[in-house]
Amino acid sequence: MTEGVLVKWRKKEGDPVQVGDVLAEVETDKATMEMEAFDEGTLGKILVAEGAKIAIGSQIAILLEPGEDAASLNAAPAPASSSQSSPSAPTAEASTPDAAETHPAPSSTHPASAPTPGSGRVKASPLAKKVAAQHGVDLQTISGSGPGGRIVAQDVLVAATSAGGSKPTPPADSAASKGSPTASKPAAPISVPVTAGAGDRKVELSGMRRTIADRLLASKTQIPHFYLTISVDAGPLSKLRKQINDASAGGDGPKITVNDFVLLAAARSAAAHPKVNASWAHQHVVEYADVNLAVAVAIDDGLITPVLRKADKLSLRELSAAVKDIATRARGKKLKPEEYQGGTITVSNLGAYGIEQFCAIINPPQALILAVGAIVKQPVVNERDEIVVGQRMAITLSGDHRVVDGAVGAEYLQTLRKLLENPALMLF
Repeated sequence: MTEGVLVKWRKKEGDPVQVGDVLAEVETDKATMEMEAFDEGTLGKILVAEGAKIAIGSQIAILLEPGEDAASLNAAPAPASSSQSSPSAPTAEASTPDAAETHPAPSSTHPASAPTPGSGRVKASPLAKKVAAQHGVDLQTISGSGPGGRIVAQDVLVAATSAGGSKPTPPADSAASKGSPTASKPAAPISVPVTAGAGDRKVELSGMRRTIADRLLASKTQIPHFYLTISVDAGPLSKLRKQINDASAGGDGPKITVNDFVLLAAARSAAAHPKVNASWAHQHVVEYADVNLAVAVAIDDGLITPVLRKADKLSLRELSAAVKDIATRARGKKLKPEEYQGGTITVSNLGAYGIEQFCAIINPPQALILAVGAIVKQPVVNERDEIVVGQRMAITLSGDHRVVDGAVGAEYLQTLRKLLENPALMLF
């Protein structure tokens, strides 16, 4: 994330502000987030209007500290300078765990001095706290280089390096988005001149569209994709689904969909084959203990993949209710950061659009994505060598060949086919 849109101010000038109060709503590339205050005081002056697009690290408001008055606003810096602040200046650093952080030089008003252990509350960004917990770093002993002496992630990494002698690895879920040393450099953009004619329309890119473009370009150019496709007999699945929905007709529960069966089968198959529920980490492969299933959901600006935690442990009805909930909130941009981070495997289903078969691009740092097509009627040969009408569904696996070998992917698809062609096995 490099910029966002300040959608709405939740505080107005003159309002008192406590630590944790929601100051504003900021639209990121994936959701609309609440920006919380990390210091207390009075909101002295708002510098960015609602609806404005702002870069990460830009000054958006001036917070008066206890004892300061509005007269000190006359000495406040211009909004373009986020590296100096007097009084304290909230900046547009998103409070999501994988957001990019800025590191302005400490101001003369708020020098960055290392607090002494036990001296009280420490001002630190959410990502800095996460990195500190991972590396066992005491935030009380660190000098902050952020606005007003706030501790940012880079401060923690520097402290961890000094203490341990080797450079620590930033969180895996943020490496790709922040260009960390462990993340591969994105491919250079292709410069092809594009001209617009008199009747053509230029559509400004949203933050989400830019992110999708960058990540998919990096995925397709840096990850060695390979593809495996199976054709599944969807007759038993369709029959069982109808029986379940007919039996619950008139009840309060939601209808079970074909996609619910596919998602549950994908998750349970991944649990049975942990080599596909993994990520490439350059010097090693990480095989995840839990199957956190990312589900591709189409929204106005593009695509988002909310995550079902421990999906293989859910019942069919639990999974059905959970995926409907996250899909609805994803379309409304109401997801929390933890609800679209940390996926270990992804399923993309375009069957509802009439697409019979397609190949999906891997969602890094994951090593596998499934592309699910529509159930179509076609002539098939049964066990008595008779040509009959059958229901078939094509599923294509896209795998990262650094992590998943062809045989491993094939074994995973065999288990997936067994569950989908014998769907009653998933009811237990």
